[in-house]
Amino acid sequence: MKTTLIIGASSSIGKSLAHQLISKGEQVISISRNTPDLDYLQSFTHDILSDSELPKIEGAIDGLIYCPGSINLKPFRGIKLQDFKNDFELNVLGAVKSIQAYTSNLQLSKNASIVLFSTVAVQTGMSFHSSISMSKGAIEGLTKALAAEFSPKIRVNCVAPSLTVTPMADKFLNTPEKIEASNNRHPLKRIGAPEDIANAVEFLLSEKSSWVTGQILHIDGGMSTLKV
Repeated sequence: MKTTLIIGASSSIGKSLAHQLISKGEQVISISRNTPDLDYLQSFTHDILSDSELPKIEGAIDGLIYCPGSINLKPFRGIKLQDFKNDFELNVLGAVKSIQAYTSNLQLSKNASIVLFSTVAVQTGMSFHSSISMSKGAIEGLTKALAAEFSPKIRVNCVAPSLTVTPMADKFLNTPEKIEASNNRHPLKRIGAPEDIANAVEFLLSEKSSWVTGQILHIDGGMSTLKV
């Protein structure tokens, strides 16, 4: 039976993924700032930005998903250096800390997979996205570097979504007009749902993707490649 570790499991995408995996009979371990409400194999409360060590986990881990992220959109001239540092620490150094903590567990698996998160704004330059694009661009570079270094034992891939219905995106979707405008920016004429992203992550964890590593999978309604 596969065991997947979801860091940030109380997020909308993390929770959706956990629900999918548990419903298939797989085991899921949760690490999150908030206590999640699903039937996890183990559940730890931990702030990834704290100085404390991540919880110890015994045995093999088949999948590691790092969900924490930020949407810090400001004009470049208005972003303080500390804003860049905060985004980088959460999005990049938190992922590095997590992977380093559980590499030995992943090495015990016969088909280990790490999945990280980027954003469509790395592929498609967008105004006011300098801080998050810088951090997520680093995540894409980390994905490819680790995929090379960890091969063939551990696969490493990255999902790059566009705007998705999550609490983090509420301020961009808090009126019908904003929702309609966001829908219309995408070739498929709708923004993403947590399930859309969770489906992609589930694929990257599965045996169906056993020949996939070092890839940036764009789940973005066509925004990164299409103009219609």
